[in-house]
Amino acid sequence: MENAFAKTARYYDKIYAWKDYAGEVEHLLALIRARQTTPARTLLDVACGSGLHIEYLKRHFDVEGLDICEELLGIARGRNPEISFHLGDMTAFDLGRQYDVVTCLFSSIGYVGTHDRLYSAMRCMARHLKPGGLIVIEPWFTPDNWHPHTVHALFIDEPELKIARISTSFQDGRRSLFDLHYLIGTPEGTEHVVEHNELGLFEMEEMRRAMEDAGLSVEYDHDGITGRGLYIGTRL
Repeated sequence: MENAFAKTARYYDKIYAWKDYAGEVEHLLALIRARQTTPARTLLDVACGSGLHIEYLKRHFDVEGLDICEELLGIARGRNPEISFHLGDMTAFDLGRQYDVVTCLFSSIGYVGTHDRLYSAMRCMARHLKPGGLIVIEPWFTPDNWHPHTVHALFIDEPELKIARISTSFQDGRRSLFDLHYLIGTPEGTEHVVEHNELGLFEMEEMRRAMEDAGLSVEYDHDGITGRGLYIGTRL
């Protein structure tokens, strides 16, 4: 990962403190239980970030996590010391085992960037899924739902930590682009960090075809766990 991500990882949980991880996992559990044909006991969370979903998932599954950012994995391991975490790219990893459920949440699938890498990621995740198992993907925006030239801001105001995160959204073909500008103030000083992000914009049919190509039957839940929808695949 770029050095900017290493610098901002330590503030990840504060930046996303608004997320209801417990509520999202409860909703996810209901979706899984409604579709499982046999009890789901093992789960791999791909792009697990700082391990906050896993903090709740581990109460119900023998769970493992995978992420490309070592700094976020360090936080996840500190939060869940009994859990196995793996450093890896969602398009090309091999953990040597299969799971009853594979999840990829918080729109992380967008970071694959391109159509070819989307197919690679789906095939890779599907290979880690037991026959009859479920894969749950929370998508990034479609091309029609992405709004370039919009400005976004988030602020944290604590006694010894001030953060202003500001970005403007852009689009280049089928890529969403945004630089997250962090102004971070601590008692040690103030620094400016720029985190460059590029996420692929995939049509719903493209997502469906990539999952079907990986040997999955696919359904779509419009609301999902956060309002961004969910693709739910069953390995045939």
